[in-house]
Amino acid sequence: MSYTKQYTYQEPGPSKQPGPLSSEHAGTISTSKVELALKRCCKTSLEYEYLVKGLESSLSDHLSNFRAVESLMQESYKNVHRNVQRADRVSKVQANHIKQQLGDLDDSLTELADTLPTIQTQVLDIKQAYDSGWDKAQELVTDLTWLNTDFYERWRMIIFSSSSPVSWRWKVYMRTVFVVSFVVCSWLLWIGLTGAYRAHRHRLVWGEKLMS
Repeated sequence: MSYTKQYTYQEPGPSKQPGPLSSEHAGTISTSKVELALKRCCKTSLEYEYLVKGLESSLSDHLSNFRAVESLMQESYKNVHRNVQRADRVSKVQANHIKQQLGDLDDSLTELADTLPTIQTQVLDIKQAYDSGWDKAQELVTDLTWLNTDFYERWRMIIFSSSSPVSWRWKVYMRTVFVVSFVVCSWLLWIGLTGAYRAHRHRLVWGEKLMS
């Protein structure tokens, strides 16, 4: 059902005598326009209500997240504070222990510095003893090898070689004997050959037998 109800509107001003309604002094508002405006207001208010509800839910979610983050931060702060205290205690204990160890090491290094020359002297003595033993072992091996050599080979090495492990006096003596023996043998050989030649020349019997 639609009907129209007219309202009169009078502008403020000096009081006038009531008269007939005209378009200049009064306006008519229809009820349909009022209902339309009310509907628009109701729709807008519903939209605002939905927005407010969404904002409330979002705020509640953010608030719960903030509380969770705050609890996590508090727990992390407690853990950090506890770890810092533990690190301080450990650092104090370890610092004292490290200082003690450094003191012990300093004493040990001082003692080693004092005993190092003695150790070096002992090492040199050991090295000299080892070198001397090695030289003696080499000489013993050389002597054993020389003694296991045949007499002819030793005699030949003494006379014709300078690598024989004998003294120079013995070398001079053996070489002198060899030279004298060689000269004597050569002289005897020369006498024998000369006598044989003479016997062959004079036709001696024993010379002929000798030449035959």
